[in-house]
Amino acid sequence: MTNTQGIQMLQISVEMLGRTETIHPTLVWNDDHVVLVDTGYPGQHSLLVEAIEGAGIPADRLTHIVITHQDLDHIGGLPSLIAANAREIEVLTTAVERPYIQGEKRLVKLSPEAIDQAVQGLPPAVPDEWKMKFRFTLEHPPQAQVTSIIAGGDELPYGGGLIVVDTPGHTPGHISLYHQPSKTLIAADALIVSDGELYGPIPALCWDPDLARESIANLTRYNIDSIICYHGGLYQGDCNRRLEALASSPERR
Repeated sequence: MTNTQGIQMLQISVEMLGRTETIHPTLVWNDDHVVLVDTGYPGQHSLLVEAIEGAGIPADRLTHIVITHQDLDHIGGLPSLIAANAREIEVLTTAVERPYIQGEKRLVKLSPEAIDQAVQGLPPAVPDEWKMKFRFTLEHPPQAQVTSIIAGGDELPYGGGLIVVDTPGHTPGHISLYHQPSKTLIAADALIVSDGELYGPIPALCWDPDLARESIANLTRYNIDSIICYHGGLYQGDCNRRLEALASSPERR
């Protein structure tokens, strides 16, 4: 997705455990600010920089990072981006998510039991050394200091205007963002795209599946032409009609 109104969906694809995993951070910019929304998995720094610069924006122009929520695939590149940039990068998230991102609280989905289950679920062919590294990453997730707190309803003056939308449920303080000039919703994990269709979040991956489903209603108040989902990418159907259908359905589909 390329947009003349200062927004571009990025795409980062890697082979992970025998399958291709693709994520879609978003870049928003104007003359004074360059904002990255979410930062990928740990170890993807070079791929993230390549994606940013592929959008025509030098990575050293990055001024702000918005973290929509605490999951590992959203905070993974945060410390390395901060360390690699000569200028100070402002990191924004919600008050609820801040202590998790700063390492003051354990990530809600990474209990010792969940970590054991994840490691045990790796394919038998995965070498023991990789399993140990995987466990270490889960037990010691990346962390960084949050410099600014944002909340639902805030209008951020970046890229022509970003409205923060509360969409809790996937994690306790999950947010989405609405880019006003392009009428684009940056949904993060509040929604997914699968086989070209827009769906609610996968219940098994949610901290509170019922709340995550209810949060879809918070997105219906905006006039949306495009939706960027972190998993699945771009949706450009009749966005508002589809959101209304999802919000009124007892099931995610």
